[in-house]
Amino acid sequence: MQPTLKLIRIVDVAKKTTLAKSTIWLKISQGKFPRGTKLSPAINVWKESDIDAWIDIQFSSHTLASE
Repeated sequence: MQPTLKLIRIVDVAKKTTLAKSTIWLKISQGKFPRGTKLSPAINVWKESDIDAWIDIQFSSHTLASE
């Protein structure tokens, strides 16, 4: 059974990552953060699993860099 797909908006992405919305948009433009999907001109969403994976990578990269 596949996990349920959960979509989250920029406010929730910011809360989950503790990054400011402007920082998220900057990282997206730099190719350092997952791109969301535009549902309408004003609505962008991300798969929560993509954000969770990005967070996991940040912790594993940080752990490796500090060893």
